[in-house]
Amino acid sequence: MSALEDLIASGKPVAGKADGARVVLDQSRWRIMAEHLAGGIYVLSGLWAEPGMVHAALLDGTSGKLAIVSLECPGGSFPALSALHAPAIRLERMIFDLFGLVPEGAPDTRPWLDHGRWSVQHPLGAATVGAPRRQYDFLAAEGEGIHQIAVGPVHAGIIEPGHFRFSANGETVVRLEQRLGYTHKGIEALFRGAELAQAAKLSGRVSGDSTVAYSLAFARAVEDALGVAVPQRAHVLRALVAELERLANHLGDIGAICNDAGFALLQAHCAILRELVLRTAQRCFGHRLMRDVVVPGGVAADLNALAYRELATLVKEIRQRFPDLVELYDGTASLQDRTVGAGIVSPALVRQFAAGGYVGRASGRAFDVRRHVCYPPYDQLEFEVPVLEAGDVNARVWIRIHEVEQSLRLIEQILGLKVEGATHTRVPSGSGEGFALVEGFRGDILAWVRLEAGGRVARCHLRDPSWFQWPLLEAAVEGNIVADFPLCNKSFNCSYSGHDL
Repeated sequence: MSALEDLIASGKPVAGKADGARVVLDQSRWRIMAEHLAGGIYVLSGLWAEPGMVHAALLDGTSGKLAIVSLECPGGSFPALSALHAPAIRLERMIFDLFGLVPEGAPDTRPWLDHGRWSVQHPLGAATVGAPRRQYDFLAAEGEGIHQIAVGPVHAGIIEPGHFRFSANGETVVRLEQRLGYTHKGIEALFRGAELAQAAKLSGRVSGDSTVAYSLAFARAVEDALGVAVPQRAHVLRALVAELERLANHLGDIGAICNDAGFALLQAHCAILRELVLRTAQRCFGHRLMRDVVVPGGVAADLNALAYRELATLVKEIRQRFPDLVELYDGTASLQDRTVGAGIVSPALVRQFAAGGYVGRASGRAFDVRRHVCYPPYDQLEFEVPVLEAGDVNARVWIRIHEVEQSLRLIEQILGLKVEGATHTRVPSGSGEGFALVEGFRGDILAWVRLEAGGRVARCHLRDPSWFQWPLLEAAVEGNIVADFPLCNKSFNCSYSGHDL
């Protein structure tokens, strides 16, 4: 029996999850869980709350088993996981801001999403009218010649808001501290009481560049809650739109990183390829970003023979043009000078934070939900999970390059599958609780949902990969020059909107 299975066996099973996939722990077992997280025995995949209760999603990295453990908080507090496990710090700050539950023993109790401008405190818990304005205290950096540079939250160009506070010695960054939360939209409050169709639309709008991945995570969580079996053709079409989304985002990122390194030519060519993907998506699925294509029960669109030819032509075009761009990237010395050795994240930090996607795989963490948790139809498809060890900007570019190649390979296989039949099955109007983990282009996205009688959403929590990547950007920038921050930041390309809920 694994440590995670032993922990689950020690808890009280929750009604409706007979497989032991969610249990309620007592405080002693919750503390043991914190010790196991600190020891790397299993990983923290999510941490959130509802009034009077806190939940943690735990992943066994060996078996791919995911479970939800919960702790009742009758006194309005809970033992802080962050006292032993740093990746929980910001999540616990979020829990206090939204629900008012106090993480006892937490090393950082500053607000996170609440900037003192809401009309109430703890809006999802025992809401208190009248939020006090308070000064936000950034961490101090001491030493001779150290000065601070404040950047944002408003930035040049089309970019979401976020504040970055640099402590620097000359041009060298001594400390970077982020302050996020400016794009908080009240997502979890909007989910409460929503009809299933409306909730599905909302899930696809949490982080616009990952609309397919978020819609898929929500749909799979609903299907888990209600025991819905999705038709095989729907699984295939879901994978197709997911890989198209991954392809478009990686092409855009590769170009944008090169642009921040002063090489606009590559950005122009990558932008052309990305535009080809988006226009093909528009013609085949009715929307450039394929929004609202994935729905609970299956998909809301199908492909005809013309669409298959369009997609085959797209793959052929990218296969012809992309290798020349890779060769140009690899052979441009001035570009390599900027990316190689910049913004290094150590494998140890990546393992501690369980960072997914290109951030994790560029630093040696070979985790991909499509392979390690393996939801359909990826169990029928052949692909590789590229992994590098250098952990710098260059490695994150190369992971994207390899993933573009793997997505093309997957799309070709999907187009070759001869799967016919229905694309959607009826979703019953019932109650239940479910969760899912899917692989977005940034990494793993967690969805947890509870449905009440009549099929409305009682609670829903969606966790973006960026929760475990933003803190690593602070570590990556340390020791680099200030001018390299945009390059490091773009190589991470964390989501503001997905993170800020």
